Amino acid sequence: MVKNYKKLIGNYFDKHSFVESNIKSFDYFLDKRLQALVDDVGEIVPTIIPQEVENFMIKLGKISIGKPEITEADGSKRDIYPTETRLRKLTYAAPITLKVSSVINGVTNESFDAYLGKMPIMIKSKHCHLYGLKKEELIEKGEDSNDRGGYFILNGNERVLIMVEDLASNKFFVKKTKIGPSKFVGKLFSQKSSYRIPHTIEQMKDGILYISFTRFKRVPIIPLIKALGVVSDQEIMESISKDDSFDDVLMNLYDSIDIKSQEEALDFVAKKVGITQKEVRVERVREYLDKYLLPHVGVDSKDRKLKAYNLCKLIKRFLLVSKGKMNSPDQDHYMNKRLKLSGDLLEDLFRINVRSLVQDILYNFQRLVKRGKFTSLKIIIREQLLSSRIHSAMATGSWVGGRSGISQNMQRTNGIDTVSHLQRVVSLLTATQENFDARALHSTHWGRLCPVETPEGSPIGLRKNLSMLANITRIEPNEAKLKEKLKEVGLKSL
Repeated sequence: MVKNYKKLIGNYFDKHSFVESNIKSFDYFLDKRLQALVDDVGEIVPTIIPQEVENFMIKLGKISIGKPEITEADGSKRDIYPTETRLRKLTYAAPITLKVSSVINGVTNESFDAYLGKMPIMIKSKHCHLYGLKKEELIEKGEDSNDRGGYFILNGNERVLIMVEDLASNKFFVKKTKIGPSKFVGKLFSQKSSYRIPHTIEQMKDGILYISFTRFKRVPIIPLIKALGVVSDQEIMESISKDDSFDDVLMNLYDSIDIKSQEEALDFVAKKVGITQKEVRVERVREYLDKYLLPHVGVDSKDRKLKAYNLCKLIKRFLLVSKGKMNSPDQDHYMNKRLKLSGDLLEDLFRINVRSLVQDILYNFQRLVKRGKFTSLKIIIREQLLSSRIHSAMATGSWVGGRSGISQNMQRTNGIDTVSHLQRVVSLLTATQENFDARALHSTHWGRLCPVETPEGSPIGLRKNLSMLANITRIEPNEAKLKEKLKEVGLKSL
């Protein structure tokens, strides 16, 4: 077995490559996630419409990605290959088109494919001209037959999207802290579709538990539970724990003893948030709670009680950890980490820019309607708005969320240097902070991350590299099947 290890590894790389996971991630983004981002928008309903029209709606349909092409000075279009883009300092990109329709009084009036610009294409991905070509065919096209791909070409420069290491979403972590008014802090990143909202639970010196998320800054958690529909103090206590008696919970319940109904709780929370208009105060709070509080549990009004029960379980977990009766999950364990590949990073970028595109369409439409000059949807869609922002982010490395260095010029000093760069993983933690635990080599890194390759100095342990044979899997959770399995083992629904 030992004698044939070279043959074994060679056979592996005949079928797989270092960048296989990144290419699959990019393909999945173009095939599935890009359309899902458009579907999340679905219909655009302007507030200002022509006077002679009762109902007006703009529908966004199928988004399509072609293959890389170039438009010459004489207007002719043809396919372009990576070698030519390098030599001519061009971008290896494919055209994006979006089906747009106008619906007037329930009848589709206008429907066309709007050109949105060009999308940079990853080398050796499904939408690349080099996909599936043999070595002889690659040489014929002027390409390196040993090039594995997994990068982009922008203005003639080869650019790599660096994999980002992040905490797993929808997992609750409680950690002891030396700064701030609370000795322990519970953190949870709630993610569903386009929403990824950080939630923080703290306990002040007076024993009162507070929660912070989006516009809610340190709101007492018990009134929030009552605002969600669980008003009874006994029900709240039993939902937190039927076995353990927590004096801290009794203290929090006593602090909110004056709140007797859901309406009073909603009014209390509204005042804490700073919503002063009495007419819309309660409804506005309900809207915020549906949309921003634990979106992974649900974003509909029917999910409010379920959110309340989940908050009760989070309180129990927080109190058990803070009192030393339970260990919090290890944040540095790779089971609790997720790697954002090229497809995930581009999804974050596209989500923001699709919203900007929708706002721009709305603005242009309503501006022309006010002037009485609106004639067609074709004149309100700016071609380069979406693609120009994507190109800018990929060319500079400045990403959404204030992150930088996500896109980098690929290192071509030698073959090993190139492979290392394509395998790089960076943490979102800042290099100036100590973060000794995050920098240390964890037992779960073995076989997944290289235990040796990391730079000296401030980024040590925060910039890592995948192991040679590491493969990153993508699993799409099927909630319906999971619920069926849980019911089979005796779980009862609320």
